[in-house]
Amino acid sequence: MEIIKKDDIILKVSEMKKILPISLLLIVIDQIVKILVINKMALQQSIIVINNFFNITYVRNTGAAWSILSGNVLLLIMISVLALVTIYYYLIKDKDLNKIDIVSYSMLIGGIIGNLIDRIVHGFVIDYLDFKIFNYNFPIFNIADTLIVISIIIIGISLIVGEYREQNRNK
Repeated sequence: MEIIKKDDIILKVSEMKKILPISLLLIVIDQIVKILVINKMALQQSIIVINNFFNITYVRNTGAAWSILSGNVLLLIMISVLALVTIYYYLIKDKDLNKIDIVSYSMLIGGIIGNLIDRIVHGFVIDYLDFKIFNYNFPIFNIADTLIVISIIIIGISLIVGEYREQNRNK
């Protein structure tokens, strides 16, 4: 029988002390903008910011990206919680993180929690960033979604570069 050590349960405090404040700031920004959208706009209302390019359009998304899994709020809540646990155990725990890692994981965690709050509180995610690019009306999204996508790109590049450096170091 394997004994679970106290260190395995407690977060790596030094790394999380760096990640949590940034994540919290990003969550607060995300939620403030969403509160403004809910309180100042009618559902489906659109405000033109840059004609034929960028609008603020208030929509409710009961799914994930591109409305996949629409109506499965409980499943999406469980996926979000599982993602947070997985990120901690496989990407953060017991790792020495550099500044880029800290910022990217902060963005990822902040984005996931921002949308998780929406799902728990409202039963849907509040989306409002509406872009039309080369006559393609891109799906409407929010700051939390942007944080998630940008952080995943940075983390992916960081992992690839780290693997490349490790392979070259062993040659």
